Amino acid sequence: MISLTLSQLKLPTLTAENTLNGATKSWMAVALAGQWAFAIYILSLYALPLAMGSIEKAGAISPAQGLNSNINFQSAMFFAHVLPAALLALSGLFQLLPNVRKRYPRFHRYNGRVFFLLGLSGALTGLYLTWGAGHRLSDIGSLGITLNGVLIPITIYFAWRYAIKKRFDAHQRMAVHSFLLVNGVWTFRLYLMGWYLINQGMNGNTLTLDGPVDIFLSFACYLLPMAMYELILWGKRHRHVSVRWCVAGVACFGVLITLIGLTAAGMMMWYPSINSILTAVL
Repeated sequence: MISLTLSQLKLPTLTAENTLNGATKSWMAVALAGQWAFAIYILSLYALPLAMGSIEKAGAISPAQGLNSNINFQSAMFFAHVLPAALLALSGLFQLLPNVRKRYPRFHRYNGRVFFLLGLSGALTGLYLTWGAGHRLSDIGSLGITLNGVLIPITIYFAWRYAIKKRFDAHQRMAVHSFLLVNGVWTFRLYLMGWYLINQGMNGNTLTLDGPVDIFLSFACYLLPMAMYELILWGKRHRHVSVRWCVAGVACFGVLITLIGLTAAGMMMWYPSINSILTAVL
């Protein structure tokens, strides 16, 4: 019989570094679940009706503008914008996992190229649909997501350039920013639904997404995660323990925001839409 004493037990030490690493891993786990849920939502709402020839039923349920059963250039741009987002949601986060990068370098390279190409396609088609085709709820409410679309090609370009020059630290930094920008619309849904959940409805919002909170969230959905990522990098380099604890606290808060948003989006947007389209199509 083996007896254990408290002195023999190796309890994990709670440090700022461990807390920060734990918060980072927790965010990745929450984000991965949210990305896959978003992919299921896209495939159910758009790919399934397209395959079954029931686009008009999806148009009655979809919150997006520009969805119609006509075969024309604008509908092609719409599906070229929406459907690749499912693939980005399914595989994009794997680019950030250190174990995947180390154990499967070839997959990392090819998956990264696909992510960059689809990210560029999503940004350009999104800008066209917003300002070329006029599929926007309001002008001022579209400014935040427009800046998002403009920044995506810039960060992707620098991520690619740094990879070519084998400056992998700089490449990783730009690749993370690219990931956060490409997923800006996903994050906007999380923040918006989370805000609705906390306030039990609209508060500073409008149906055309040009209320003060709507405008703030349209910029915060990518600028806030990017700022938090830079803060985490700075915190890991900082020597003072108190600073690291502050950064770890901010990272934990970021995990909480994402979890609340994911829960709200799942309950209020994704599950009801998936249930409605499956009932209508099947």
